[in-house]
Amino acid sequence: MRVRRRLGSRVGSVGSRVAIRTGLRWKLSAAIALVGALVAIVLSLVVHNAARVSMLDNARDLADERIQIAQRSYEQSKRLNFPNATIDDPELPAALREKVEEGRRATYVTDTANGTPDIWAAVPLNNGRVMSLHTGFTDRSEDILADLDQALLIGSIAVVFGGSALGVLVGGQLSRRLRKAAAAAHQVASGEPDVRVRDAIGGVVRDETDDLASAVDAMADALQQRLEAERRVTADIAHELRTPVTGLLTAAELLPPGRPTELVLDRAKAMRTLVEDVLEVARLDSASERAELQDIMLGEFVSRRVAVKDPAIEVRVVHESEVTTDPRRLERVLFNLLANAARHGRPPIEVTVEGRVIRVRDHGPGFPEDLLAAGPSRFRTGSSDRSGRGHGLGLTIAAGQARVLGARLTFRNVRPAGAPDHVPSEGAVAVLWLPEHAPTNTGSYPMLP
Repeated sequence: MRVRRRLGSRVGSVGSRVAIRTGLRWKLSAAIALVGALVAIVLSLVVHNAARVSMLDNARDLADERIQIAQRSYEQSKRLNFPNATIDDPELPAALREKVEEGRRATYVTDTANGTPDIWAAVPLNNGRVMSLHTGFTDRSEDILADLDQALLIGSIAVVFGGSALGVLVGGQLSRRLRKAAAAAHQVASGEPDVRVRDAIGGVVRDETDDLASAVDAMADALQQRLEAERRVTADIAHELRTPVTGLLTAAELLPPGRPTELVLDRAKAMRTLVEDVLEVARLDSASERAELQDIMLGEFVSRRVAVKDPAIEVRVVHESEVTTDPRRLERVLFNLLANAARHGRPPIEVTVEGRVIRVRDHGPGFPEDLLAAGPSRFRTGSSDRSGRGHGLGLTIAAGQARVLGARLTFRNVRPAGAPDHVPSEGAVAVLWLPEHAPTNTGSYPMLP
């Protein structure tokens, strides 16, 4: 059982953590595509600039050879008969003119308004004048650069898409192995001792996921052994206490009537109940319990059992349904929920049956926050004073019996619509969801008529 306290709102803490969840394959694909795009862009720029510089160097060498031929022809014939050659060209770049005036032959490259380079070559003559040759960047060179840029662009796109496809392939395989590992780990956590993560992921290639799977399997084995040892110790202690507690209860019943005798009997009965509950929890933890299935009309069954438990509790059957379940275990779950509501809640207690769903509601202060977050825990009642307040095993047993039935037991508090966080709950609701089909996967078996 447990004592309820006011539930603080967790909406703020949950709402403040907003994250975008993406798959590993897409992250890996995006990373490879980004790296491929950066590499392709850098290489394209390097290759383009290197090709352009090489072509310009070739053009300058050709212009230098032509200006030398023009110089020799002019000095021999004293006439300017070389194409595009001029004497003292006023458009000659100043930087090139300075080099020539120093008595040096030189070439120079300028850019036109449309970005096309112009090639200049100049040489000093014997008479102190300057011969220059002005040519543009050839159309053939422009075409070669355009074709090179197109090839680089196509190659870059191919690299990006190829890298993305490779990232999807590699990331998909890794993501698939991790998903299998996560699914197997969830199965181990849900109480399936025969499942191993390493066997679940399979594969021939060994990588870090195999190391992770082996570590998880080793951890699961160690935890399982420890839990089994603790369960056995608990069961052995409870079993050994049954005999002396039974003897104590029998001896107390032989005492003369009176208030001291009543106190001794009350504590002896409470101890016997605690021992029986601990034994039941140990059996449920061992996952060896099996349901004895029987077809029952759920609404009628709940109405009769609640009337026997407490006639003052209202039972409302919204929709009758026939279910296949274990009546004894269902009764145990129902009685524990009712006892919990009567002990820690406030009247009126309401039971509603709708199809395969049973709801037990009281009008007390609500479930404690830790129970809503992590489920019921043994020997945790939600109160600092446990004297006379139970041992925290009632809801633990109810949850364990629900698992044997293949059912789901949930807990929530009833709050006014739009109420602020400091407003207390208006009650607590425990909901038992019975399965649509019989829980044959738990090893349960039908009762013979």
